[in-house]
Amino acid sequence: MSEKRIIKKYPNRRLYDTAISSYITLEDVRRLILDDVIVQVIDARTKDDLTHNTLLQIMVDQEERQTPLFTTEMLQRLIRIYGASYQLLLRQMLEQSFALFSQQQLVNKDSGDKYVDSPTAFMHQLTEENVKSWQALQEKAAKGNLEEKATVTEANSEINH
Repeated sequence: MSEKRIIKKYPNRRLYDTAISSYITLEDVRRLILDDVIVQVIDARTKDDLTHNTLLQIMVDQEERQTPLFTTEMLQRLIRIYGASYQLLLRQMLEQSFALFSQQQLVNKDSGDKYVDSPTAFMHQLTEENVKSWQALQEKAAKGNLEEKATVTEANSEINH
């Protein structure tokens, strides 16, 4: 990955790429991310970090333009999780799952995409690794206090509904 790219967002909602001294679009930011460029979007006036909201906006645009990644049911479940005691636990699980998925993509790329002809085998292996990660998180929480144990039980219940 390259050095962090600073994008300034102006009150008129325009984005300015400081590396190339030019205005860019949200689509340009998306392309930078696809090229593994680390971006940080800041408010030009207040210097507040707007990266998170900008990335969410890119995701919303993609959800509208392409086959959605998130079903309505998944979105409803995610909304229910905000503020719940197990929100952090789920975030950690998702981060581990995404990291595992990225690692697996690199392995497949290096091995000549052996799973291209068998996506079921790829998903089976990925699922097994996700289950191991989830179990490790549960065991970690189980070693904590009773509140953490209840959190794991609540998370399992919510995810299974």
